[in-house]
Amino acid sequence: MKRKIFSLFFVILFTFAYTSCREKTPGEKIEDGVEEVGDGIEDAVDDN
Repeated sequence: MKRKIFSLFFVILFTFAYTSCREKTPGEKIEDGVEEVGDGIEDAVDDN
């Protein structure tokens, strides 16, 4: 049972490490930029 839990933990840890270290594609970079602009617009509207 402990071996199964350890294996599962290792797989999850490896998955997070791999996905967080990869470079973003141009599409993902554009999407992040659009979200940031949208958040900025919402903040500006809330301030007024």
